Amino acid sequence: MELSYMELREQICDVCHKMWQKGWVAANDGNVSVKLEDGTFLATPTGMSKSFITPEKLVHIDKEGNILEAEDGCRPSSEIKMHLRCYQERKDVGAVLHAHPPVATGFAVANKALDEYSMIETVIALGSVPVTPYGTPSTYEVPEAIAPYLGEHDAVLLQNHGALTVGADVITAYYRMETLELFAQISLNAHLLGGAKEISRENID
Repeated sequence: MELSYMELREQICDVCHKMWQKGWVAANDGNVSVKLEDGTFLATPTGMSKSFITPEKLVHIDKEGNILEAEDGCRPSSEIKMHLRCYQERKDVGAVLHAHPPVATGFAVANKALDEYSMIETVIALGSVPVTPYGTPSTYEVPEAIAPYLGEHDAVLLQNHGALTVGADVITAYYRMETLELFAQISLNAHLLGGAKEISRENID
């Protein structure tokens, strides 16, 4: 069932609140965007906790990041360049989610990819999750760093920064971030227990 414009705004806010409740973001961290049918976008505003976002606070922007509609004082995150690059590289992407889930971000800070095929659900939902090269947040370095990985991956770790997931819609992008963080937690536990036992290529196939 197609969501109405206001229902979509409410859904984005619900995802933002869940991100905050799960501890994936602190203070003004993280951002969410969704592509609309006309090729424009809804994006979370800069400088606002995801716990406080309400539907009217979301910013309506064009494909260059210019504001089409926004409440006074609301403007898109400086990270919107990273989001727009995802849509540019992947026509199937309808939503982008960026957060700092603590364990997955720990892997990003340690520059360790989540590339062990050790958990059935993750093989199906995510595949391998690479670490993209470092880029200074809010600059064009980040979009350039992630672009080569977007064709093959729905989730990436941003070196020394956080995590990024994409999906056909905002719920799919959210689920991928949820799966990514759980996989990171399980991988860390497996490492503490002596290392993960990978699934055979035959079983993966």
